[in-house]
Amino acid sequence: MPAIISEQFRILNAETFVKSFVGVGSTVNKYYAFIGLPNAFEEEAGGTSDWSTNTPSPLDGFLEEHQIKESIIAMKKITDRDVRRLVRKVEWIAGTTYEMYRHDYTIYNTTPITKQSNLYESNYYVVNEDLKVYICLQNGSDPENPSGRPSYDQPTFIDLESRAAGTSGDGYVWKYLYTIKPSEIVKFDSIQYIPVPEEWGSTGESVATKNNAIDGKIEVVVIDTRGSNYQPISTSFSNVDILGDGIGAKATVTIDSFGKVSEVFVTDGGSGYTHGSIKFFPGAPGSEEGGPLENLTNTGIGETSLGNFSVIIPPKGGHGYDVYRELGAYRALLYSRFETIETNPDIIEGNDFARVGVIKNPTIFGSDTELLETSQVSGLKGIKLGGITTATTYAVDSEITQTVGVGSTAIGYVASWDNISGVLKYYQPMGLASSETGYKIIPFTSTPDAGFGLTITGEVVTGPLLSVNTDFNGVSTSINNRTYQLGLNFVAGIASAEYNTKSGEIIYIDNRPPIPRSASQKEDIKIVLEF
Repeated sequence: MPAIISEQFRILNAETFVKSFVGVGSTVNKYYAFIGLPNAFEEEAGGTSDWSTNTPSPLDGFLEEHQIKESIIAMKKITDRDVRRLVRKVEWIAGTTYEMYRHDYTIYNTTPITKQSNLYESNYYVVNEDLKVYICLQNGSDPENPSGRPSYDQPTFIDLESRAAGTSGDGYVWKYLYTIKPSEIVKFDSIQYIPVPEEWGSTGESVATKNNAIDGKIEVVVIDTRGSNYQPISTSFSNVDILGDGIGAKATVTIDSFGKVSEVFVTDGGSGYTHGSIKFFPGAPGSEEGGPLENLTNTGIGETSLGNFSVIIPPKGGHGYDVYRELGAYRALLYSRFETIETNPDIIEGNDFARVGVIKNPTIFGSDTELLETSQVSGLKGIKLGGITTATTYAVDSEITQTVGVGSTAIGYVASWDNISGVLKYYQPMGLASSETGYKIIPFTSTPDAGFGLTITGEVVTGPLLSVNTDFNGVSTSINNRTYQLGLNFVAGIASAEYNTKSGEIIYIDNRPPIPRSASQKEDIKIVLEF
């Protein structure tokens, strides 16, 4: 049996997702953006030897989910202020022919220019140079220009009613919808997409726009064929009924000097229409559907043909009532900024990251049920080393070890090393589990078995080896009268990740060529989800 998932279902899914940031019913979800995979070239860490030149597509399975979680460097909470629904960006450019809103695009009646089978992928709305968004209700379509005409008048007005944008006579009719706020540009504007306002009809100028909408109000009628031998010539006929299931819609039809329909415009849009038509007959129509028209005669008309019209039906609620449905907002953008903060250095420097993503509902460290609330957390573990000397260097991405018992060795990869504070941050991907570790991921510890030490060795270490400082507790240290925030909470020189690294659901993954991080660097991450 043939079946489809409708575009409206996609719009509903985007709406549900966006609203889940503040709660749908009793359910409130927590979302975090993350950066990860500091060593993309190490297979045991989940990378590949040619990651830079042949970045692999993400894999989506339970095995990969665990691997991704184990290589997360840091996470930032995404709030409802960091998410917006999106539509494609279609910029107004003089001389461009845009498509118009129509209710009847299908695979059998594709859009005239982009040849799309649905409205939402066509270019029927624009954003102008002032970031004002308009929907095109008429693009100059007529029998001689069935695909429309070039647009020469940039719409700039903010009226509630639809109208032409200028005096060029390009035939366009625009309706103003909204203006993108300056505060939304940095977060949500992109090359391909523009944001749609949140809470349409509840705040700001959208209240008036929504309240002005009339369900089933006819705004535009398109002339498909002009007919012939209408009499009398050079006459306008007002109050022509627009037939259908609504009430009150009227049009004015003008006959030119050749007896053809030259113009039709809506004088009263009425309300309640889900289908409509105009029956405008040459000669005296008598009892034909639509009733007789005053001043329409059959004097000397000869052979006649009917003019045909397309009555354009607005979306449910009318134009401007529901901008998400009207523009097809089935995409959402998530925004997050990662930057080094001296007071909370969860975002490390001096290494790379090759993956960004989104995780849903991670839990706090030590719990499988209590959702994380902290705005920013580290996914790395840490060791506070004693006997600090600037001569010692643990190379990033190199392997470190600690023998903690008989046949028991902790192994990890260096994510960052600070030879001033003595903090070594590391991660332990499952690829490190081997016979040397008893096929387990063994944690580094301040309490090894009797006879085993606190020394941290490594495959790439310069200078003397250092040991776990078991006397150190806390989140900061003072050196030469300066306080250094460490980004982790150390107990006896050992710090766990700041969340339960086995928790949460990975809902978005993006593998990228490695991106190096420096202290002054900021990464604005914009993730577009399409439903």
